[in-house]
Amino acid sequence: MKKLFFFAVLSLILSCNNDDGRSCTTCSSEVTANFELCEESNGTASVNGENTGVQYDIYIYNLIETGVSCDN
Repeated sequence: MKKLFFFAVLSLILSCNNDDGRSCTTCSSEVTANFELCEESNGTASVNGENTGVQYDIYIYNLIETGVSCDN
């Protein structure tokens, strides 16, 4: 079920691209304030504008596994 949720969220996020090659979503959890997660044009994830250097799909998968939820 978690994998199905992951792929549903991932496809929603990837379907909304900005003109600058980035797609962004707002994420939150019970222990964090809302934050912006973006897939950069090079495929890495950035959080609140800071590139993590981690591939976006790996980054968001790990977030979802730890209980973070993201909107599109």
